[in-house]
Amino acid sequence: ETMHERKKVMFMNAAAVVVLPGGAGSLDEFFEALTWRQLKLHRKPLILLNVDGFWDGLCDLLQHIVDSGFAGDNVLQFVQVAEDVDALQDMLQQAV
Repeated sequence: ETMHERKKVMFMNAAAVVVLPGGAGSLDEFFEALTWRQLKLHRKPLILLNVDGFWDGLCDLLQHIVDSGFAGDNVLQFVQVAEDVDALQDMLQQAV
C-alpha cells in the first residue's frame, strides 16, 4: 500500500542491490539499503552501475562524507562500483 512497503518487499526478495543510473527514487533506494547495511540489518552486495561515470559524483560525495567525519570508512567498503555490465555480472556471480 505504501512506497516503503514496496521497497521492503523488493529488498527482501533480492540477493543484491544494484543501482542503475536514475534519479531521486534510485538515490532513495540506494541510501536506504546503505543505511540498513550500516545498521547491520543485511549483508547484501550494494553495487552502483556507473555507466559512463554516471555515479562519479555520488562516489565523490560518499568520500567527502567520510573525509568530513560524518561516516566511517566502512561506508565506502559497503558500496561496490561496476563500470559496465560485464563488471556488474562478475560482481553478482561472486556474491552468489
